[in-house]
Order: sequence, then structure tokens, then C-alpha cells
Amino acid sequence: MQVATATVVDGKLVVEGLPLAEGAVVTIITRGAGESFSLTEEQENELLAAMAEIDRGKFEGLEDLLQSLPRQG
Repeated sequence: MQVATATVVDGKLVVEGLPLAEGAVVTIITRGAGESFSLTEEQENELLAAMAEIDRGKFEGLEDLLQSLPRQG
């Protein structure tokens, strides 16, 4: 998984600095007009630590995560 920031230009998303394969499926989360995003210092430190773990390869892959979820019905 990768995290990127994009800008809407002429109705299309422009992602800088992150190569995406043609046809790649992405999830987009948007902020509402005037909506901000803020973290406490503790939350920011937790987020940075989690990102560092991912950079070191310490994360659970999608398939493993899906297998660990309880089965429905």
C-alpha cells in the first residue's frame, strides 16, 4: 500500500512523485471544504512510528489480514 496526495486538475487527479500502473485501482478519501486534519503530538508520534515500521517491512499483508478476519455467515 502507498499513500499519496493528489490535486484535482480539470476534473482529474494528478499525483506527483508516485508512479501508478495504468489501470491501478485506488481509494480516495477527501476532505470537505474548509475541513482540516490535525493530530496531537502523541498521535503524530504514533503515526510516524507506524509508518517507520511499514518502511522496515513490519506489516501484515492484505491476504494475511483478510484470512485473520472472522468469517460471516
